[in-house]
Amino acid sequence: MSSETLARVLFLVVVAITIGITIWASRQTKGAADYYAGGRSFSGFQNGLAISGDYMSAASFLGISGLIALSGYDGFLYSIGFLVAWLVALLLVAELLRNSGRYTMADQLAFRMRQRPVRTAAASSTVVVSIFYLLAQMVGAGALVTLLLGVEGERYINLTIVVVGLLMIFYVVFGGMKGTTWVQIVKAVLLMSGTLLITVLVMAKFSFNLSELLGAAADNSGKGAAFLEPGLAYGATLTTQIDFVSLALALVLGTAGLPHILIRFYTVPTAKDARTSVNWAIGLIGSFYLMSLVLGFGAAALLDTGEGSAVLESGGNLASPLLAEAVGGGPGTGGGAILLAFIAAVAFATILAVVAGLTLTSASSVAHDLYANVWKKGKVTEKQEVGVARIAAFVIGGIAIVLSIFAKDQNIAFLVALAFAVAASANLPSLLYNLFWSRFNTRGATWAIYGGLITCVVLVVSSPAVSGDPLAMFPESDWSWFPLKNPGIISIPAGFLFGWIGTITSREPEAETAYPELEVRSLTGAGAEAATHH
Repeated sequence: MSSETLARVLFLVVVAITIGITIWASRQTKGAADYYAGGRSFSGFQNGLAISGDYMSAASFLGISGLIALSGYDGFLYSIGFLVAWLVALLLVAELLRNSGRYTMADQLAFRMRQRPVRTAAASSTVVVSIFYLLAQMVGAGALVTLLLGVEGERYINLTIVVVGLLMIFYVVFGGMKGTTWVQIVKAVLLMSGTLLITVLVMAKFSFNLSELLGAAADNSGKGAAFLEPGLAYGATLTTQIDFVSLALALVLGTAGLPHILIRFYTVPTAKDARTSVNWAIGLIGSFYLMSLVLGFGAAALLDTGEGSAVLESGGNLASPLLAEAVGGGPGTGGGAILLAFIAAVAFATILAVVAGLTLTSASSVAHDLYANVWKKGKVTEKQEVGVARIAAFVIGGIAIVLSIFAKDQNIAFLVALAFAVAASANLPSLLYNLFWSRFNTRGATWAIYGGLITCVVLVVSSPAVSGDPLAMFPESDWSWFPLKNPGIISIPAGFLFGWIGTITSREPEAETAYPELEVRSLTGAGAEAATHH
């Protein structure tokens, strides 16, 4: 069997398993609580696996190891950022949110504010974050499949993006949260075992001596000792250093505002389970990012990363799969082919699972927040609401497919960092203010969300990430006036500032009198169950 045939077979097996899970789940899904929150029936450990599944996206698997392979120490900063971010999510948001909401991020704001403006704002930012994040995943899928099936050319990348889009719409429309969660769990197990296998094989090549691995990486990278020191990617000028701080801020604060991570906390029965699941997730994710270090430096040591190499051409996105082939015995060998196919199939499962989670999040926000509560003012049956969620999944999937075709040359980790910047600028300020500031009110919430969202998007569009840079989305034209690639350092404070101004320029006694109840509920969980079943 040739390596390509093998890859295709493994690939189809992974897809078949996920489709099977979805069909099984669609038979179990009865009402809205099943569709949005998996009937709150998952244990802490299962949900911990699923959170890890949601979080260890194509960006971390393909993007980070690629960045480390290309820029050494500075690439590793992404791993640290993604990991530290968890502590913020755990300490500030996870449990409080689990106790005080029902299905979407907006529920928790709408609890003490005027429903319609707040839900409209929260749903808009949820959809924008999800679409940025979807772009990253689908671009990764395009790169992978062309490598795997050994096909060249734009046509195939575009075709892959469309196929991934359609598959993801299928999972969401039929499987709901139950199906999506099981796909996540299967994928987390596959991803952890695949990464562990390659880590062990790479370390075996260097007789389990880490400094030998790092030395080989520095030599083979052609950059020498500089490869292991800060400053290769960020640090040439003041602008790149500020850009780095900006990126770090977005990564660390963004996780706590990512809607598809937030709604994961709703799928467990109690607050104690929410804590257990985060503890499991931190353990799994932490060990995963440590292994991403070995993958990145391993790729730098064992692969060609210079001018014209496949790793460099793909923006680093192909470092992990090619490394798998190298440690399996090299190109053209049976072992190499099997490992390459396995890792690529795992990465593909990763992408499918994450895009399904994202699409479910935005679709449920459109249906639950906009349709049920804003347009119909709550006069709507569960059946209608879930029907609208399914239609929304089609529309959002369609938008993501079209935009991904434009963004297909970008590094994945970079695209994800943009999603994090939007989450940190638009969602985090209103979540934190709402949980911790009794004076906070509707105008504050809407201003914080729109202010952070618009500032962030405008700065991204005006940055070298979109125009005027050879790696930009539109390399030919140049309308950029904002020097940083990541807007976080300006847009995150802007979100907090707008929220504060909006709040102090208006009074809303109802929001203030409801605060003690929200506080008690978020800290204890009292009353959350009633809210679930009414």
